[in-house]
Amino acid sequence: MATAFDSIPLIDISPLLAKWDDPNMAQDQGVAEVVRQLDQACREAGFFYVKGHGIPDSVIEEVRNVTYKFFSLPYEEKLKIKISPATGYRGYQRIGENITKGIPDIHEAIDCYREVKPGMFGALSKPLEGPNQWPINPPNIKQLMEEYIRMCTDLSRKIMLGIALALGASADAFEGLLTLVNQDDDKTALEVRNLSGEWILAPPIHGTFVCNIGDMLKILTNGLYESTLHRVINNSPKYRVSVAYFYEVYISCSINAASFDHLYFPPPPLLHWPFLNSVFREQTNFDAAIEPLDICIKRTGGTKKFDGAVYGKHLVSKVQTNFCERR
Repeated sequence: MATAFDSIPLIDISPLLAKWDDPNMAQDQGVAEVVRQLDQACREAGFFYVKGHGIPDSVIEEVRNVTYKFFSLPYEEKLKIKISPATGYRGYQRIGENITKGIPDIHEAIDCYREVKPGMFGALSKPLEGPNQWPINPPNIKQLMEEYIRMCTDLSRKIMLGIALALGASADAFEGLLTLVNQDDDKTALEVRNLSGEWILAPPIHGTFVCNIGDMLKILTNGLYESTLHRVINNSPKYRVSVAYFYEVYISCSINAASFDHLYFPPPPLLHWPFLNSVFREQTNFDAAIEPLDICIKRTGGTKKFDGAVYGKHLVSKVQTNFCERR
């Protein structure tokens, strides 16, 4: 459970990445220290930075740059890939079309999800069926983002392996449930609320990702790890780019742009670039049943604290209640 933390932990995960495919990795001293830090961060803050992640700075920066280029296009050009229920909630979101707690957010976005074919997951997935809508300009955006998703997916799997080790669970127990945020280096806007109700800044640290755990991990760990309320308040006179990737139980990506207002982000499911936002969601099993794990129930007193959830149902509910189509 979140505590009265006063800063966001920074973890060098390079020892974990160096040994991730070693069957004896848990006995490695460097890996053990990373696992300890991940466990502490997930228990106390629900947020942490990672460095030593292996994704080149040049890729991270180009992803933000291409997002700026898209959102600088004329309004009419962006509307060519307008989001709607008919597009499976994929495409360009205008200011005010995303809703948080009933209030329109002042940001633009491109939302993308794993492409779902009709009947792929039964009736549950119908609202999100369809292909992604990628813009024609910038011309390299589709190729770049898909490669970035591949890198983030690989990285997330390795981080989740460390979290599984921290809980004494099997290596594949947590296939999903993590967000990686790639934010502008020169604008501090992300804030995380601690147990005392204070908003703790998560300033950009060059070459790192900000990570946070999601609602489904809270259920799986029976509350041992908890998603933490966070928000974005951009006080800069300029747009801010943030690229958020969700590694969950299915796949989505979304590119978002927000303006200089108070922008609140609920715990997943969307990836955001405050001011200019990119969201990617990697999901592998739309109809996965999420239940507290026995090992986590034992570690939290022996009583099951949460009802189970079907991930796809949870996601569809989030998407539909967070979207208000404008004519």
